[in-house]
Amino acid sequence: MFPNGDPAWVVPAWQTPPGVCAAVSTRQGPGSSLAPYDCFNLGARSGDEASAVGANRAALQAALGLPRTPQWLEQVHGTDVVVVQRVVANEPRADAAITRERGQPLVILTADCLPMLLCSDDGGVIGAAHAGWRGLAAGVIERTVAAMATDAAQLQAWLGPCIGLASYEVGEEVRAAFVDGDAGAAACFVPTRPGHWRCDLAALARRRLAALGVARVGGGDFDTFTDPRFYSYRRDGARSGRFASVIWLGEVTASS
Repeated sequence: MFPNGDPAWVVPAWQTPPGVCAAVSTRQGPGSSLAPYDCFNLGARSGDEASAVGANRAALQAALGLPRTPQWLEQVHGTDVVVVQRVVANEPRADAAITRERGQPLVILTADCLPMLLCSDDGGVIGAAHAGWRGLAAGVIERTVAAMATDAAQLQAWLGPCIGLASYEVGEEVRAAFVDGDAGAAACFVPTRPGHWRCDLAALARRRLAALGVARVGGGDFDTFTDPRFYSYRRDGARSGRFASVIWLGEVTASS
């Protein structure tokens, strides 16, 4: 059963076409993990017990009523995009995925990085991307939109929970990665101390989407560092778990 109204899940507030479904897990979900990964860690490479992660992933699929096993990725802070037609057991090394297959869920795992979900107005294609600062600067958004092979004006995006401006201090190398190629990106950074700035990941993503012609962008209003519902690598350290942002094309009924 889709968890509308269940506080254990965040359901994106965006005007999608019939059949497009999406949800974000929280640490209040149905699965379990022992400390320090408690609860409901879905990251297989965060140090948690493999059996716990497997059980949590099964619980996610059951709780969302997913029609198929999601396509999990081995995310590496890059820009590779996979086109998913059927699930492959060996998780592809990629940071984004798209599909036109009805019933095939896509999943992005994060713990401060920005998860981005996309769909076309006709409900024919969906996408999901992992956009930490490295991937964002290197073009993961641009490559994901290109892979969807749809007029950008016919796409909309939703930005999931990520570390917020007030919580994310970065050094010169991060700012330079954006500003050197786009002077206007300086507006997404706020100086703090010499050589350091607060960084607004969501604003950087909106800027890049706008440049591509994706004008309808929602979300981006959570801060994983300050919100205990979400895992945060910067808050919890290297043994932080991961939460999931999921999107899929469900069946379209006559009443949709």
